[in-house]
Amino acid sequence: MKQKVQQAVSPIFLRIEQLDEAKYGFLLVSPVFLVLSVLAFYPLVKTLYFSLQDDDLTGTHPIGEFVGLENYVQILSGDANAILSSPFFDLQAPFSSALIVTLLITVVSVAIGTVMGLGMAIILNKEFKGRRYARTIVILPWSIPIVIQGMMFFLLFQPSLSPFVEPLANLGVFSDNPLINSQDSTIIVILIDIWRKIPFIALIIMAGIASIDRNLYDVAEVAGATKWQQFRMITLPQIKPVLFIGMIFYTISSMKIYGIVEASAGCSTVPTLTCLVVQTFRQQRWATASAIAFITAVVIAVIIMVYIVRFREADAS
Repeated sequence: MKQKVQQAVSPIFLRIEQLDEAKYGFLLVSPVFLVLSVLAFYPLVKTLYFSLQDDDLTGTHPIGEFVGLENYVQILSGDANAILSSPFFDLQAPFSSALIVTLLITVVSVAIGTVMGLGMAIILNKEFKGRRYARTIVILPWSIPIVIQGMMFFLLFQPSLSPFVEPLANLGVFSDNPLINSQDSTIIVILIDIWRKIPFIALIIMAGIASIDRNLYDVAEVAGATKWQQFRMITLPQIKPVLFIGMIFYTISSMKIYGIVEASAGCSTVPTLTCLVVQTFRQQRWATASAIAFITAVVIAVIIMVYIVRFREADAS
């Protein structure tokens, strides 16, 4: 019996040994990919299933009968705004629109945070006294729990407690009470998100910079290249893959922003997509909340596809 098993298994192992490095590596990580796919796709499929049902507000079951794409039509057309805590999309009131506010926070935060994180990574990669302590301090904002971060900025912009609100109001930067103003609160949430994510993107970029062969810079200096030319021709192309990955994770995190919003200005003032999902779910409208959640997932997927296309175009040029 044992011999028969060995005879049956031997061709499989022989075929595995003949695989090239790329295929062999993919084979090794395929079980992990399989488990992650099941864990990721099952909730997504379940959410899609719920989103195709009707809200059941009176029965014992959280969802009603099958209605197809009716929930999506009502959400995207604006007909569902009457039952939602805030509009899903409304150009007439952009700072009350969940989709617009979320995209605004994501675009501004990712753009500014990535540039600042890149600058921080380059500075921390230099040799200077106290670099170890500087790197430790930089990580602190990322290590603080989200709720505490939100409360810190809530107190920082509380008119009765903070010394900064009145001077900023006199300069016309914010209103007298920025935490109850949607536009001011959105800016505050962007500041919190940038402050929180800079260490994350900086650490990823630092790892990319550390992997660059130092001989490339020595050759560039001998050739008379300036620091800017070294950055543009050596550093940036070499860190582009890790920068791309970091921006994807940064974007996904910002598109799902919820904790710092709820802990600082509140979802009623800064209505992000995740806030809208949570508040709709609390209203026992499970089907509508599932539809909003699935639309959010589709928007994130589209953004990631844009990243991938742009990265391939830049890599090919």
